[in-house]
Formats: sequence, C-alpha cells, structure tokens
Amino acid sequence: AGGGDVAALSEDDIPNELMCPITFELMEDPVVAADGHTYERKAIEQWLMRHRTSPKTNAHLPSRALVPNHSLRSLCQVYRERMQKREADR
Repeated sequence: AGGGDVAALSEDDIPNELMCPITFELMEDPVVAADGHTYERKAIEQWLMRHRTSPKTNAHLPSRALVPNHSLRSLCQVYRERMQKREADR
C-alpha cells in the first residue's frame, strides 16, 4: 500500500472512499480525472498511457488532465496515521 508500513491494512479495513478503484489500495496522491472519479495518481497515469476511457465507466475521457484532490489526500493521511498508531499500540 506504500506510504510506510501499512501491511496490516487489508482491503476490508480501508473505506471505499479512500481506496483507489484501480489498485484497491489506500491512496497516497489522489487525483480527480475527467470522469469525476478519484484515483491514485500513478495508477491513473499508467492507465491513461494505454487508454482514453474511464477505468470506472469505460466512457471516453475528453481530457487526460488530472486535478489533485487535496481534501481526500488529507483524509487518507489521517487514516494511515491512525492505522499505524493502532498497530504500534498492539
């Protein structure tokens, strides 16, 4: 999942809103694509190298522009820190 040792986090533990729909991992650098959905930057950049469609809807993307999702990035960081603290306290 990157971002430090979060091996204790399984897909079942991560809220869907914080999970990349491509990697199914906790996002570190979430960005919004032209389809309005949020993805992990590296994952959507790799997707866009091979496709012109949305990974979620398969609809044509009018643009390859990606916009940082700062609010979600903050939420992911808080979640990661809480999970790491919980593991440290065990």
